[in-house]
Amino acid sequence: MSNASRAVLAATFAPGDTAVPAARRFTREVMTAWAATPLLASAEQLAEGFAAQVAEVPFEVIWSHLGNGVQIEVRQKGVFGAPSGGPAVPVEEWGVTYAGEHRVHWARLNLPGSAERVAAEWSTERPSRGPVWLGFLADASDLLAGTLDPDMVPAIISQIVVPRLATWCAVYTWSDDGGPQRPAYLWHTDEQRIDELREELVTAQIPQAGGSMQLGDSQMLVIPLLARGRALGAMCLGRPDRFAEDVFQYAEDIGRRAALAMDNARLYATQAAANRALQRSLLPPNEPGEIPGLDPAVVYEPAGETNEVGGDFYDLFAAGDGSWRFAVGDVCGTGPEAAAVTGLARHTLRLLAREGYGVAAVLDRLNQAILDEGDRARFLTLLHGEIKPVPTGLDVWMVSAGHPEALRLRPTGVVETVVTSQPLLGVFPEATFKTELVHLDPGDVLLAVTDGVTERRQDGRLLDDDGGLAKLLAECVGLSAGAVAERIRRAVQDFAPEPSADDMAIVVLRAR
Repeated sequence: MSNASRAVLAATFAPGDTAVPAARRFTREVMTAWAATPLLASAEQLAEGFAAQVAEVPFEVIWSHLGNGVQIEVRQKGVFGAPSGGPAVPVEEWGVTYAGEHRVHWARLNLPGSAERVAAEWSTERPSRGPVWLGFLADASDLLAGTLDPDMVPAIISQIVVPRLATWCAVYTWSDDGGPQRPAYLWHTDEQRIDELREELVTAQIPQAGGSMQLGDSQMLVIPLLARGRALGAMCLGRPDRFAEDVFQYAEDIGRRAALAMDNARLYATQAAANRALQRSLLPPNEPGEIPGLDPAVVYEPAGETNEVGGDFYDLFAAGDGSWRFAVGDVCGTGPEAAAVTGLARHTLRLLAREGYGVAAVLDRLNQAILDEGDRARFLTLLHGEIKPVPTGLDVWMVSAGHPEALRLRPTGVVETVVTSQPLLGVFPEATFKTELVHLDPGDVLLAVTDGVTERRQDGRLLDDDGGLAKLLAECVGLSAGAVAERIRRAVQDFAPEPSADDMAIVVLRAR
């Protein structure tokens, strides 16, 4: 068997009761797309058996097409014990490998017969081709809908139609700048002919309106990929003999679904890029530099599959006159609406602090600025403070506007709440704020978090129930600020197996 992978399809699965059935369903879709139905039962049992061994943690299933065979890899990250057993079906080879924090179960299956023979057998099923085609089309739709990666869609398109409809496939995507035509992905039943096919396509002018043309010794069928009134590219199918009359109709069916999947993936990628750019604009632009007597650390993790912009934020910056300011806040909600208030709050804080306004005065004016937003306003919890180095450590003047409690850790292991909660921002026009002084002796640690930490939930329990956060902090005696922040972050991550649905910010200030 050749070890060179000709195609790869992968999916990630969350732990739980649905993980094993989902891995089996994904395997069925892959085998259908690759026309590897003789291996379907064995492949499903392999996926089910391997997935069952790792279903208590997130894992990834990777199927590779190796020419005359397929290989499954089930990749698991984290703490694990010894594997519980080998494959439940006969395989050519199998094993368990370790790489860093990952363990991989893998196995290989021989694929009886060539891809061309499978295609020929499928094309002769004239009496039952209607039901066969409907099932194939449903599986193809599931595969196309299963990815939001624009670079993966052309690969999936090609692997769906070869060898079912054609000997080879080239998927083109049209560039907005009118650049040269180059296929985004090529797929051929004979791997050794891919380079030759690429050279033939260099001089070919693909008609964007579609049609049929001759390319070398192949008839080529061009199917435009149209979605929402726009031409996104073309799917080019080729085979040495002539296409059957009904193939054009089948190819159009696939083309419509492929174009929609391609457009959805592009829209998703564009939105994800915009979210990342907006998120970067809402984070502090630079580090504050060396702060006398202070060892600071920050952890920030937005929720969402694309790390979408959210309502949690932090800041640490020089305010002039030998003082520094910090802030950690949480806007109600997530997404762009919350991000708008996040941007307003962070920029207002910096501007007013550098204009010489005290901590309480900054919150007074920020409260009014949020209220002035009218219906677009979101309420905001905020812990804002001014740090001043003094001979005996650090003086921190703080206001907590409805924010989760700030905690101070003494070198003796004692943890205490150090500031009282005052009204949150964006709710009460008449709210006023008072500054409180907290002194940090050398070795003292001040911890401020958002509710993505305190309200991390598992089976009805919160991480901060019964003083859970204070107990975690008490275990951090003698650690640097960075080590404290990392320990809290990992405790939040390990508290529940599912990904967090809330943003998280952690600010640690340790007096040197």
